[in-house]
Amino acid sequence: MSSLTLIIGNKKYSSWSLRPWLVMKTLGIPFTERLETFDHSTNHAHFRAFSPSKKVPVLQHETLTIWDSLAMCEYLAELFPQHALWPNDRTQRAVARSVANEMHSGFLALRTECPVNFARPVGALALSDDCHRDIKRIESLIDDCYASHQDDYLFGTFGIADAMLAPVVNRVRTYALTRHPAVMRFCDAIEALPAWQQWAKDGADEPWVCDIVEF
Repeated sequence: MSSLTLIIGNKKYSSWSLRPWLVMKTLGIPFTERLETFDHSTNHAHFRAFSPSKKVPVLQHETLTIWDSLAMCEYLAELFPQHALWPNDRTQRAVARSVANEMHSGFLALRTECPVNFARPVGALALSDDCHRDIKRIESLIDDCYASHQDDYLFGTFGIADAMLAPVVNRVRTYALTRHPAVMRFCDAIEALPAWQQWAKDGADEPWVCDIVEF
């Protein structure tokens, strides 16, 4: 198989880059990592050279370019079926896809008010009612996933649903959002991953500082 190249943004901020990167690193899928830093002064104009949407991440494979995090994870699931990135059970697979897609398209208030930042000191913020509703929904969502099993990950083994929710871990810890038991269980599981620990260290050590927006 030809090599995969994953183009990511700053690890300090880029929650969307984190998702496919975490999948590939955790499951030992070989790839070349290419970091392209955000540049607000040009509105990230240099991203046009490799990204149809002018956003990161981008996954390149042979002549193919994929520019959406969830689509990348779906593609990886097809390339590497041995890793079972979705549950084998059809019912559980449908639920896992619902979880992943809800995270992909929802929680706008949480994403806006509590952006991922691996270098920010821990401290709570004054949050909107919409953001508090998002936090309650996260608690309920994770609680429901854990209701039928005692494993560390949302559907038993690490998969796409875990990767899609992984940025929530940084938000929960950084902004002291909740101490809900199921959310703490999920945070502990993700933070135990060597891949997560590497990303967190790299992000905290990055010298670049950007205006905080949802990346």
